[in-house]
Amino acid sequence: MPEAPDIPTAWRQLLERTPGTRQGDPLVVEAAHAQPKLRGFYPWPSHGTLKFLRSAPPWDGGHDDLPFIVCGGPPYKVYTSGYTTLLGEAATPQEAAALVVAHLPADSAG
Repeated sequence: MPEAPDIPTAWRQLLERTPGTRQGDPLVVEAAHAQPKLRGFYPWPSHGTLKFLRSAPPWDGGHDDLPFIVCGGPPYKVYTSGYTTLLGEAATPQEAAALVVAHLPADSAG
């Protein structure tokens, strides 16, 4: 399955649920897209999560270091990269997206 070539296309494909592309939890995708800071990252639904990557493919090191949402809630869980630390649980996708934004590193440009 080819990956979207850029960040806006990736979001559009997720929101439109474009056939033949990665699909995520629609409620989580919509809540994340509603956050302006998260729209600046490449959305990456994978294995029941929605991750936010710093760039579109092709990827080099350091693209997967941002907090992410574990879908399938409530509760929706937000972790640091690699499930290192549970940052919190949220009752709604909107709260989970806000929790990700609250824990973005200072150097993230999303």
